[in-house]
Amino acid sequence: MLSEDTVLETIKENIIDPEIGINIVDMGLIYGVDINDTTVDITMTLTSPGCPAGGQIVNGAQHVTQQLDGVDEVNVNVVWNPRWTPELMSEDAKDELGIF
Repeated sequence: MLSEDTVLETIKENIIDPEIGINIVDMGLIYGVDINDTTVDITMTLTSPGCPAGGQIVNGAQHVTQQLDGVDEVNVNVVWNPRWTPELMSEDAKDELGIF
């Protein structure tokens, strides 16, 4: 069954920030996943508005989510508020990067 956890796990396993080498879920870039029947709305941000990998990251999140059973439409909404900060990273990501 399609769930927020399924979407997040799929993105976590497949979409890595190419500059940092950590998945975008642990990076704290995914702010929310809303599922309405067969439509998935993802609210996310990037580390900065000028992120050179931004298009690749957003398109990747949309693509892997679209491949899930029961998904007909995926909408990715990139927001800048709240602004991303390293505090949004998971403890695993912080440990990997040596951020305390």
